[in-house]
Amino acid sequence: MAKDTEILVTTTDGFEGRRIVAYKGLVGGDAILGANMFRDLFAGLRDMIGGRSGSYEKVLRAAKTEALEDMLASARERGANAVVGVDLDYETVQIQDGGSMLMVSASGTAVVIE
Repeated sequence: MAKDTEILVTTTDGFEGRRIVAYKGLVGGDAILGANMFRDLFAGLRDMIGGRSGSYEKVLRAAKTEALEDMLASARERGANAVVGVDLDYETVQIQDGGSMLMVSASGTAVVIE
């Protein structure tokens, strides 16, 4: 399949009106992004006074996009045109120097649908 071929994605086990004709296996993608000390500092202030942390939200969206793109690339490699049962998981990973990194994992089942 071409890289620009659209792959349908859903968190459910199928697509209404479309039949799954082949299962291509589990696919996944991960993204780990660092959160720098300035973001940590401003997020800490936001936590104390309330409000949203736009810088962390931006990093979170970027990590989610990267993880999903990796998952879709894996599905393309297997010849799938859809991914069902997609799940996103988010974790914070602590590193030795006291900092943290954000990890986002995307997984699902690559399938071929009619």
